[in-house]
Amino acid sequence: MAKFNKQQVLAKITETGMVPVFYNKDVEIAKNIVKACYDGGVRAFEFTNRGDFAHEVFAEVVKFAAKECPDMAMGVGSIVDAPTASLYIQLGACFVVGPLFNPDVAKVCNRRLIPYTPGCGSVTEVGMAQEMGCDLCKVFPGDVLGPNFVKGLKAPMPWSLIMVTGGVSPDADNIASWIKAGANCVGMGSKLFPKATIAAGDWKAVSDKCRESLDFVAQAREKK
Repeated sequence: MAKFNKQQVLAKITETGMVPVFYNKDVEIAKNIVKACYDGGVRAFEFTNRGDFAHEVFAEVVKFAAKECPDMAMGVGSIVDAPTASLYIQLGACFVVGPLFNPDVAKVCNRRLIPYTPGCGSVTEVGMAQEMGCDLCKVFPGDVLGPNFVKGLKAPMPWSLIMVTGGVSPDADNIASWIKAGANCVGMGSKLFPKATIAAGDWKAVSDKCRESLDFVAQAREKK
């Protein structure tokens, strides 16, 4: 069962404005990354469902986070079908993210009052997702669609809550471009977790990068 309810999860995501996106088959590395992000101020973490037995890693990380990162909402990403969403919800996922919009996933998540953030590449897809109860929609791939897509979408649909993933980097200008365009939050993966940093086990560097990215989000919001 999810540790936090729908309203709490959406608040964590939109208030902090940045969600790390990460997967590693090594349980200990995954635990260290989650803890490093938490120490850096992150309160919502997306574990991507990409490797074999990824759900087993997630199950262990959720248990770890419950004790070591008590305010962290653990979610799952790269979900494309309802059965997989159900599996992760049973393991304690607080939110579900996908690269595409699948109405069947929306039904499963709505039934359990779990936030579903589907990947959308058009205004029509965002509108359809909202009709299916998706409060927060993901603009993906962000580097293809660009900040102007978000700005154009928000003009006729200002109520929309938007997360951008894909092509977001942990630097001031990039983050500011999305926030100023109207994004409520950004998702960051590989650029937030350089391979060399992980290989060195430099978890402090991860914390510092998260803290810096969250500061960039806050600064961009102040200048809007």
